[in-house]
Amino acid sequence: MLVAGFPAGSLGANCYLVAPGAGEQCVIIDPGEDAVAGVEEVVREHKLQPVAVLLTHGHLDHTMSVVPVCGDHGVPAYVHPGDREMLSDPQKWLGIAPGTPVFGKLEFAEPDDVKELTDGVVLDLAGLEITVDHAPGHTRGSVTFRTPGLQDIPHVLFTGDLLFAGAVGRWDLPGGSREELLASLARVCLPLPDETVVLSGHGPQTTIGRERATNPFLTEAAPLSVKPRGM
Repeated sequence: MLVAGFPAGSLGANCYLVAPGAGEQCVIIDPGEDAVAGVEEVVREHKLQPVAVLLTHGHLDHTMSVVPVCGDHGVPAYVHPGDREMLSDPQKWLGIAPGTPVFGKLEFAEPDDVKELTDGVVLDLAGLEITVDHAPGHTRGSVTFRTPGLQDIPHVLFTGDLLFAGAVGRWDLPGGSREELLASLARVCLPLPDETVVLSGHGPQTTIGRERATNPFLTEAAPLSVKPRGM
């Protein structure tokens, strides 16, 4: 499996392109601020054919390039309905007044084709099996994407802003909840195998095992967890 990522924009939100291998179809996860050039560079380098954009949540640093990326490649965007409104009205969910300049941009809109995600759905896209888990807490519609991996790549979990290396996403913006975030960590992350690679919305990659052992938020969430599961 090929996973190519880069930090996009002033807040360094990670954008990922995922494919079975070079020269194959791919999905694009979280094309944020100024991500268009980075996406096109990865597409050219690996000769990829995008078929969909997947959004872990609706905050602007993860979605700002979704309209041009979807338009350039004629592909749909997938988002949880709890965060869909953010695509066209992001200011309200950042706790600022409508019309306030954000990243120098004033007008927002949805891509032409938007598909809504549901908890537990398995997407068959680009030759990949991608399981969606609703994981509220950072936002109401936050989700994670997990794949069983292919060949020499272990299980992979794209966590958005739910879980970072050594930290978790903030819960103080509209739609956030510390209690829901801890519950999502317990339900979505802790049951996974230790070797699961975590590719988050910001910062470096980690593993579930490393976070289970060192991340204080996972320690706090552990009493809420269920028995381990496979991918």
